[in-house]
Amino acid sequence: MPEPESLPEPTSERAPDRVKPTSEAIDTRLVRRLADILKDTGLTTIEVERGDLKIRVAREITVAAAPLAAQMVPAAVASAPVPPTPSAEAAPPPSAGPKGDIVKSPMVGTIYMQPQPGAKSFIHVGDRVDAGQTLLIVEAMKTMNPIPAPKGGVVTAILIEDGQPVEYGEPLVVID
Repeated sequence: MPEPESLPEPTSERAPDRVKPTSEAIDTRLVRRLADILKDTGLTTIEVERGDLKIRVAREITVAAAPLAAQMVPAAVASAPVPPTPSAEAAPPPSAGPKGDIVKSPMVGTIYMQPQPGAKSFIHVGDRVDAGQTLLIVEAMKTMNPIPAPKGGVVTAILIEDGQPVEYGEPLVVID
């Protein structure tokens, strides 16, 4: 790391016409040099202290989420059409989507189906769950966020895969 420009050491005797240094007395070249060091090294803060003078240069890092390609949500598996038999009564029309309550992602992140790699999954299709039980985890900004069941019931469909990125409002699980 390059050595910052040396600052004059403070003196104990003061001339009568001398005033206490203000922020305007700070060497802006030194501040700019410290800012360049931050930029070049990827650091977020540098602090230099010489006598009574203390300079702290910090930068704010803004992380913008990269736009994700539209994810295809797996549709309900459709069975092959069965030709009607003359004796069969009219069947009810097929449902447009999965039956039950859909649990949607409350945030953008990555789905994890188990508490840690290699562990047993929180849920499987056909499992009975209680209200508040953890269904899966959404990792957002290195924070693991458990997604609880909004109600008790049976898991009828899991619409995502482990490690899959999800968007806000994306359907995750169906509970009937």
